[in-house]
Amino acid sequence: MAGVEQVKVAADEGGMRLDRWFKVHYPGLGFGHLQKLLRSGQIRVDGGRAKSDTRIAPGQLVRVPPLGTDAADVPAGPLTARTMRARGDGDVLSQMLLYEDDKVLVFNKPAGLAVQGGSGVSRHVDAMLEAWRNKKGEKPRLVHRLDRDTSGILVVARTRGAAVALTKAFRERETQKTYWALVKGVPSPHDGRISTYLVKEQTPDGDRMRVGKHGDEGADHALSHYRVIDQVGQQFAWLEMEPYTGRTHQLRVHATHIGHPILGDPKYFEADTNFEFPGGVQKRLHLHARRIVIPHPDGRGTIDQLAPLPPHMVQTWNLFGFEEATAND
Repeated sequence: MAGVEQVKVAADEGGMRLDRWFKVHYPGLGFGHLQKLLRSGQIRVDGGRAKSDTRIAPGQLVRVPPLGTDAADVPAGPLTARTMRARGDGDVLSQMLLYEDDKVLVFNKPAGLAVQGGSGVSRHVDAMLEAWRNKKGEKPRLVHRLDRDTSGILVVARTRGAAVALTKAFRERETQKTYWALVKGVPSPHDGRISTYLVKEQTPDGDRMRVGKHGDEGADHALSHYRVIDQVGQQFAWLEMEPYTGRTHQLRVHATHIGHPILGDPKYFEADTNFEFPGGVQKRLHLHARRIVIPHPDGRGTIDQLAPLPPHMVQTWNLFGFEEATAND
């Protein structure tokens, strides 16, 4: 086993949180193990005790003790509710990261993780971003949202200027957003357009959307496109869905509106009494933000990112024999 190391902080690492620095240099070190080493004083900065949120400066010396392994501290495998509980915020965000530059972060959000706080929400992306403040103290900013149960692409701005530009791109529909969904039945035609007005209602279970009419109080126009990529007989269909507008729960309501609700949707899937959930398929929302194409905030072309499916959808895709290559992203 290696002995104690004294590692010098590089010039471009100034202002970085100590836990983030360890994640970069020692990716196998779990959050729980790191905390134990910090509490016991085995990790020090320039000879002094430090905390996980200590900001380091170029030229400082970080005392790194023998690290061993930390398999018992942090479960391996994809991010789930269980593995997220065992990891620190910065560690979870690092595992979610698909793309980063000096202005933009793109994450693959796990299903079940809220984007913002609310009633009964103890952990969410907005709070976790505190761990990634830059050397100027700027916290990365959310520029759009995903439902808690929806997985996939989440774009975050690193600076105020980038947030303004990215928010404008979403508002003016300069982005291309592609979702994958598994729905009950097979839509006909296989390629179609859904245009409705949506109205938000308050319910004991939170906000719920319903299809309304033009002129209804609070009604907003919502437009989506879908196409069938593959199907299981006439029982289920894998859809590619593109929302041209960005209304709350838009794709979930639109899928239900055409008679093909998304599997596992706790709000909008109202199955008939003869419907049986297929064996081997988890009762979780099968909706994933698969791809985004968005102008870069400083004008240098576009950002085009794909997010791998979450574990529960991978399981379903394997069960049904769906091949991702069929989608032709």
